[in-house]
Amino acid sequence: MIRKVVLLVAVLGLGAPAVAQTPPAAATMPSDPLRTRAQALLGILGGGGDTAAEFDPTFLAQIPDAKIRTIAKQLSEAFGAPLAIESLTAATPQKASLTVRYARGSVAMTMTVEPSAAHRITGLLVTGTTSREASLDQIVATIGTLPGVAGFALARLGDGTPSVMQATKPDTDFAIGSAFKLAILSEAIRATNAGERRWDDLVTLDGAPLPGGFYTQQPAGTKVTLRELAQKMISVSDNSATDILLAALGRAKVEAMLPVIGWRHAARNRPLLGTLDVFKLKGIPGGALGKRWLALDEAGRRALLAKDIAATPLGAIDPRMFQRGVPVMLDIEWFASPADLVRTMDWIRRNTETGPGAEARAILGVNPGVGPAQAARWGYVGYKGGSEPGVIVMTLLLQSKAGAWYALAASWNDPAAAVDDARFVALVSRAVDLAASGR
Repeated sequence: MIRKVVLLVAVLGLGAPAVAQTPPAAATMPSDPLRTRAQALLGILGGGGDTAAEFDPTFLAQIPDAKIRTIAKQLSEAFGAPLAIESLTAATPQKASLTVRYARGSVAMTMTVEPSAAHRITGLLVTGTTSREASLDQIVATIGTLPGVAGFALARLGDGTPSVMQATKPDTDFAIGSAFKLAILSEAIRATNAGERRWDDLVTLDGAPLPGGFYTQQPAGTKVTLRELAQKMISVSDNSATDILLAALGRAKVEAMLPVIGWRHAARNRPLLGTLDVFKLKGIPGGALGKRWLALDEAGRRALLAKDIAATPLGAIDPRMFQRGVPVMLDIEWFASPADLVRTMDWIRRNTETGPGAEARAILGVNPGVGPAQAARWGYVGYKGGSEPGVIVMTLLLQSKAGAWYALAASWNDPAAAVDDARFVALVSRAVDLAASGR
């Protein structure tokens, strides 16, 4: 689903690759040009400065002043005024990692300057945000004050059921956006462990309509492995890969996994919708198809899914459905509680220790969902999130460097207004930091 938080990365970066868990480059003392540009950047983030003087023209041709000012405003709205350069660590004379201290949090970035005498900024990428809460108790208290409704659960994982350490509204069902893709991954794990499927099994595209994603324009007859589909579904939340994989594994089998992985209200998600199904239900002007869906029982919904939803053309979907930035029919979604998602991560952990299913653990760890500084504090970070206007969820599987396992799930829904994705990501990132230090 659409994620506004990506804007924080994409607008200030010439590209936004998934954050890999790789060791940082050796640090050196920052050069004078890096120090100068970092201080100038602080002024621009505060609403002043001269972008034409500080940024290379090639950068500004792709990301003009207006976009830089927009992202600076978003960061200030989320974290208050930028106060200081908290840290500046050079990887090379032209590239550095820096942290900007804001009134209510910190924003980590990487910055590159040109090697010529002007030393203007040629690259700037937001790599992470954190809030300033000093303890997990404070994180939970802050989450409890967010507008709409929000929930959180942090649990230690072991041989028995997850042991909850911190929580607020852990058993409340939330719309979870793309986090539902964890259920599809779970069925892939079960099927490969059982020998019913192999990660190398090929799926042949049949030319059926697909939601946006890598495979949308691929011709019929294209062959793709289950492994590749799962990787794209989890690491970049590719919707086309998701719907192909759901069809390949079987909707009924994924539905059957919901109670197995710990979703207490699995019936609320039957029949399980694909991403294109949701776009059709929400995106027909006036929500006519979605209103029909909401009035039906499970049998009626299955009939609607097989006939009218399947027959609705892509062209009937409002292309600006999520671009307006307002919540759209949050009662048509996938639903799970933070406790459900903690149990899901625990099931995945236990079923990826050995055997073919172990490959899914690597897939889940490609994009850790938090910044490099937070991820580096753990031995392993697996992640799946999801969002659209009014919805954000972050779900993490964490292993400490000493070998202990944890799961963290946080959700925020507001049917009345778009949620502040940047603020939420900062809170969860801070929770990941604090959990690593036992606070």
